[in-house]
Amino acid sequence: MSDEALRTAASGLAAASRAFQNSANNVANAGTVGRVGATDPSEQAFQPQDIQQVTTPGGGVGTVAVTRDPATQTVFAPGSPLANDRGLVDAPNVDLGEELVSQIAAEAAFSANAAVIRSVDEQQDELLDILS
Repeated sequence: MSDEALRTAASGLAAASRAFQNSANNVANAGTVGRVGATDPSEQAFQPQDIQQVTTPGGGVGTVAVTRDPATQTVFAPGSPLANDRGLVDAPNVDLGEELVSQIAAEAAFSANAAVIRSVDEQQDELLDILS
C-alpha cells in the first residue's frame, strides 16, 4: 500500500513541477512577438502551451503539453521590427493573471504530494518502531 502511495505522490510531484515550469516558460516568453501570418519559425510568435494531466496505468498521473488554442492574438505594436504596415504583430496568448493562478495551483499540488510522502515516511517509521 505504501509503495503505491509513494509512486502516486512522486508522479504528482513530477506533474506539479512540469506544470510550474511550463507556466514559467509561458511568462518568460510572453513578449516574444512575431510577424502576422508568418510561416518561418524564426518570425513566428511564441506558442504558449498548457499542461494536461492524464492518468497512468497502475495509478498516478502523467502530463501532456498541448499548444494553447488560440496560441496567438494580433495586437497593435507599431514600434516592433516585426510589425506589418498597419503596425500589427502576432503576440502569444498569455494572460499573466492566469499564469499566476496556474503557478499557485502547481505549488499547492506539489505541497500536497510532498505531504503524502512525509506521511508515508512517518507511518513506516512508526511501523518499524512497533516491530523492533
